[in-house]
Amino acid sequence: MFPSGMDYGRESGVAATGTVLIPTRFVWPYGGRSVYLSGSFTGWTEHFQMSPVEGCPTVFQTICSLPPGFHQYKFIVDGEWRHDERQPCVNGNFGTVNSVMLSRDSATVMLTRDSVYNPTIPSPQIPSGSSMDVDNAAFQRMVRVSNDTINNALPRISEADLEVSRHRLSAFLSTHTAYELLPESGKVIALDVDLPVKQAFHILHEQGITVAPLWDFCKGQFIGVLSAMDFILIMRELGDRGSSLTEEELETHTISAWKQAKLFLNRQANEHRSEFPGQLVQAGPDENLKDVSIKILQSGVAALPIIHSSSEEGLYPQLLCLASLSEILKCICRYFRNSSGLLPILQLPICSIPLGTWVPRIGEPNRRPLAMLRPSSSLNAAFNSLMQAQVSSIPIVDDNDSLLDVYSRSDITSLAKDKVYTHINLQEMTIHQALQLGQEPYSPRGGSSQRCHMCLRSDTLHKVMERLATPGVRRLIIVEAGSKRVEGIISLSDVVRFLVG
Repeated sequence: MFPSGMDYGRESGVAATGTVLIPTRFVWPYGGRSVYLSGSFTGWTEHFQMSPVEGCPTVFQTICSLPPGFHQYKFIVDGEWRHDERQPCVNGNFGTVNSVMLSRDSATVMLTRDSVYNPTIPSPQIPSGSSMDVDNAAFQRMVRVSNDTINNALPRISEADLEVSRHRLSAFLSTHTAYELLPESGKVIALDVDLPVKQAFHILHEQGITVAPLWDFCKGQFIGVLSAMDFILIMRELGDRGSSLTEEELETHTISAWKQAKLFLNRQANEHRSEFPGQLVQAGPDENLKDVSIKILQSGVAALPIIHSSSEEGLYPQLLCLASLSEILKCICRYFRNSSGLLPILQLPICSIPLGTWVPRIGEPNRRPLAMLRPSSSLNAAFNSLMQAQVSSIPIVDDNDSLLDVYSRSDITSLAKDKVYTHINLQEMTIHQALQLGQEPYSPRGGSSQRCHMCLRSDTLHKVMERLATPGVRRLIIVEAGSKRVEGIISLSDVVRFLVG
């Protein structure tokens, strides 16, 4: 079906005839176990194996060196010939459909919706012997598309679809309770408010948790939570006084004393506000999931204690579990997994939805800037960014804005390892050094798949929700396939806030 034709290597930069070959990247973003590339540039006889992108197991890529001119290509996914339906295609003589692209001397033009095309494109040259005939005039019309036309071709979210989806989600969340979030087995750690901050710091690190409810024995009730942000505030407060954090200071200060100091600092910084989150935000097992979601979003906490309070005198309240947005999102995905058609917005690509924080592009509306830092930035700069941007994580990138790692609030607990907090200076310690303290060392080649969870701007909302519902995944970094250049970030709270409305 595919006669022999031109054969070009993937590594060499010059063809046998002296033609300069152009490195060209091919991407298959739709998953599979094994993916191969074939095309007119090999006479359809050779298949190039494609590799999954690190952190994006459903995205495969490979780079081939091609001569300038017109080419057709196709993918072999799990033994089946496939073409990318989102790319320009042509029909062959044998009823086949092939994707098309144009390789030029100065650059490789991939026909994607984010590309900007030059209206003066030379006539494509069909490789000799190819059976994939194409209408040159039709191809010329195909590639002479303005960027506006491409952007307008993106699926757009309609008010009707959004209203229908939110109505059905609201009905689901309103009829299911927090009781369904209780695990079959597990443990919940609570801390006594009279515990020294030093011990609490070590407990969070050793138990691998970032938040713990606080129990006041004298009052016989839970009064709040201790989180990783508390330790960031403590270290900043001591650092502003010109001293490093000492073990003695953490030993003599109890959690209760710190909470009182924090409340005082909040009042000083927010004198114009009359309300402060001084009391514990909690939920009962009979509260519906919509109310639990709203409480988590409004309070800005990572997890909400689910507490059963008995009406019988003398009985202490029982801490059942910590509810998180991840668990709620998992319930949504499980319920709508086999009926995703009930939620029209799930099939839309995330780039077409007002969701997350993005790096602004030319011609796009103004967006909140995405905070990013270099590995050489100080730990103090990371703390400042986390607080000023009011986010839970900061992407760590190289000079090309390609993702290396992520620094999150939870990483503060690694400073408890070997009592590092007793001999560091926030201005002198770099993010690189801080990340090395964690269980998974920092690598200049990029973070591990356990630390850096990524997605593409073309991924559907449903796919993003499935990944965020995975335990331990709190955010996805939106990257460009191949280069891993950071394009944005989507958190659990972004998705739930969008769904709840």
